[in-house]
Amino acid sequence: MPAKLSVNLNAIAVLRNRRDLPWPSVTGIGRLALAAGAHGLTVHPRPDERHTRHSDLPEIRALIDDEFPQAEFNIEGYPSEDFLALVEKHQPEQVTLVPDDPAQATSDHGWNFAADAAFLTPIVKRLKKGGFRVSLFSDADPAGMTAARDTGADRIELYTGPYGSYHSDSAKAAKEVERLGKTADAAFAAGLQVNAGHDLTVGNLPALAKRIPALAEVSIGHGLTADALEYGMAGTVGRFLRACGW
Repeated sequence: MPAKLSVNLNAIAVLRNRRDLPWPSVTGIGRLALAAGAHGLTVHPRPDERHTRHSDLPEIRALIDDEFPQAEFNIEGYPSEDFLALVEKHQPEQVTLVPDDPAQATSDHGWNFAADAAFLTPIVKRLKKGGFRVSLFSDADPAGMTAARDTGADRIELYTGPYGSYHSDSAKAAKEVERLGKTADAAFAAGLQVNAGHDLTVGNLPALAKRIPALAEVSIGHGLTADALEYGMAGTVGRFLRACGW
């Protein structure tokens, strides 16, 4: 089965937040994406609420529950106590833990699983006890997969930012796909499932999907939102689904 597509709504929220107005509606755009065939919605509610706001979360949860019960809600972020409380309140199907500093513009690296194991393990246990699937943001590093597994997580999410940055260099892109693929191989061998996200596009998704045919999910925001300015949200979701192999 091809990778499922989760639409990250953060870029929509950034556009909304430029004005003290209710449009574009984060929930409304999420509805368009799900109606067009997306499998889920992703948000990253940072502490300063500079894009997704805490008030968006109950609306997105209700949208999925009431209109698209087959879809999934993925909340990602740094596992502070405030973040964990948000997760437990809004009950996503998946929680993706990211080693972000609050001041970072965007996620730009994965966990050091060996060094961060003592921090992550009790958090993963708490989330798993709450019934959540847990995914951990990961660099392309096959050596870390056993330690990632030992935290109790279900999945890793491959950080594909470096791959996306090689959009004009096919040789470097091919080497990065292989690094990501070898990390996925190690994750599968350790018993983990694999997601991917960051700077994925219609152009670079097919090569990634070919190298990692068992990829479970891709979470895409910036590239998808940029394409939606040209093709509309429904048309763009269709393009990304086809790029995943649907």
